[in-house]
Amino acid sequence: MTLTNRTPEPKVESLFNELAPNYDSMNSLISLGLHRNWRRFAMKRLNVRPGAFVIDVCCGTGDWTVALAKAVGPAGRVVGLDFSDEMLKIAAKKLKAAKVADRVTLVRGDAMHLPYEANAFDIATVGFGLRNVPDANQVLTEMARVVHPNGQVTSLETSQPTLPVIKFGWQIYFKLVPIMAKFAVNKYQEYAYLQRTTKEFVSAKQLAQMFRQAGMTKVSYQMLTFGAAAFHLGWVKKSK
Repeated sequence: MTLTNRTPEPKVESLFNELAPNYDSMNSLISLGLHRNWRRFAMKRLNVRPGAFVIDVCCGTGDWTVALAKAVGPAGRVVGLDFSDEMLKIAAKKLKAAKVADRVTLVRGDAMHLPYEANAFDIATVGFGLRNVPDANQVLTEMARVVHPNGQVTSLETSQPTLPVIKFGWQIYFKLVPIMAKFAVNKYQEYAYLQRTTKEFVSAKQLAQMFRQAGMTKVSYQMLTFGAAAFHLGWVKKSK
């Protein structure tokens, strides 16, 4: 694991370090297990080629990092970047278990100041991380910067359903999340924070516009599970 010097938002970093041991089980509970289906959808849309060089920003416990590492194959490389040491420790174990650790570098760093030169990667991904950074616009700008022209930038993020009945049910369910977390892992305040960031994050349409403002073109997005999540994909513009 490579360490960088920049670690943003100490309180948020501490929160995710505390959540790390139970993060996967609670993520499955909160999303009703659908996060796995959402990632599989994202991987199909990305069509990652063997030999590609990919950065997974806000990689957390490494589920998407593992999938990307399998897709790039032995000839490819993946960087998994996160600011939580405890999350990265779990990610390292998953990579070893999946037998893909040889092609992955885990980096403790700041998503708003990626420690890489411009045009370094073929693809940049971020899964369920934009809503928890201080400035999502800055993160998207950084992701676009480190991807070469014609490369892909993609996000998988929770969203807000638009159909009235589904939206109402989803809002009620998310209000129950901190209570479930209290009973399951005794972490009420921590999951109340995650519930709030999900509720307050921008709409899928607004996020698509943020992709464009960050320098992406051919931006598209698709709502998943009646709007519970959204997949966004943009292409870095050709250099003139």
